[in-house]
Amino acid sequence: MTAAFAILSVALWGSLALLAHTYAVYPLAMRLLGRGRALPPERFESDDELPEVAVLMAVYNEEKVLASTLASILASDYPAEKLSIFIGSDGSTDRSDEIVEGFAKTHPRLRLANFGGRNGKIRVVNRLAGDAVSGFQDSDKALFVLCDANIDWSPSMLRRLASHFKRPEVGLVGAAVLDRAREHAGIGDQEEAYVGQENAVKHAEGVLWGRVMGVFGACYAMRARLFVPVPPLHLVDDFYQTLACFEQGADAIVDLDAVCHEAVSTDIREEFRRKRRIAAGNFQNLRRFRSFLQPWNSDLATTFAFWSHKGLRWFGPHLLIAGFLSCLVLSAIHPVHLLPLGGFLAVFAMALADRLLPGKGGRLAKVFRFARYFLSMNLALLLGFLDFLRGPRTSVWEPTRREAPASDAARKPEPALRR
Repeated sequence: MTAAFAILSVALWGSLALLAHTYAVYPLAMRLLGRGRALPPERFESDDELPEVAVLMAVYNEEKVLASTLASILASDYPAEKLSIFIGSDGSTDRSDEIVEGFAKTHPRLRLANFGGRNGKIRVVNRLAGDAVSGFQDSDKALFVLCDANIDWSPSMLRRLASHFKRPEVGLVGAAVLDRAREHAGIGDQEEAYVGQENAVKHAEGVLWGRVMGVFGACYAMRARLFVPVPPLHLVDDFYQTLACFEQGADAIVDLDAVCHEAVSTDIREEFRRKRRIAAGNFQNLRRFRSFLQPWNSDLATTFAFWSHKGLRWFGPHLLIAGFLSCLVLSAIHPVHLLPLGGFLAVFAMALADRLLPGKGGRLAKVFRFARYFLSMNLALLLGFLDFLRGPRTSVWEPTRREAPASDAARKPEPALRR
């Protein structure tokens, strides 16, 4: 009994400690350590110094948002003669191709490739990268910008991203992805809070170590020569490219002043589907880079940042299950364990209350919604892990439901990200 009690105690308190570290201690530590720190000032300044850029974008049925995205890219203050845009239509059946062709009539450096049928984002981007390289005058210095079809660029974003590549150690630079809606329905507030924290933590990782643990895939720039074609059945290409940069000895950073905008998800079912797919892709990347992520094969900063920021969260459902089951057994042995058991049950009850009584409870409603959001996303991680074990059969994707971009009157003022 003593040995069993000790094992269960370690499982309970160890699980809670690891969850606390990845969700609270590490983010807080990064924000404190990164406060007041700035990225190195060595940057490209003049137009003549800036490198060539090719924007790579895979599109499937994005007619609601595509025109706004393309207009924002073409309104960039980046030298037009150094900017090319490669759009790959993955068998779109709506007006997406027509929208791109309309822009291409007046912007010859915008090109549409229709590969026919459904190929999946990974295959489309790999082929676009191959096409783009042949058009560079100096492929060693040129950049790729990988961008989703629902991202509105700020005019200075690309210049900010590209400026950092004056430092030879920089291989990849992520943009700060913001939401500009004044009000949110559903889980919008929870998603915005998550994105805001991720922006701050990623920035701190870049400033401290040059080891951002995965830029936001919505928009980031990387050296074209560091681009590695992603295996066709992989599901998450942004984290793959980030770790591939580290393997090649390059750094990854995030610039909080390189701003772009994306409408955060508000539908918990849509976000659950997306998170489940991302989870399966994350475990694919863990398998691919597992050797590199071992401390004796990498540097301490990479290993520590990965497991603190990503790895422990990916195994969060396993920690929650281990902690709850251990607590359940231990509470029958000693009443002191009724306290953590009450905590588990309270989180479950709040999530259930939000499911049955959405929007009720006044000030407690947001707490209930966060509890439901937390448990739902961990369930998505668990199911994504099971999908990974079964093995993906295709990388073809269905985009989350899009809403037309809000008018300026419906947008909230630009937040100040620097602290």
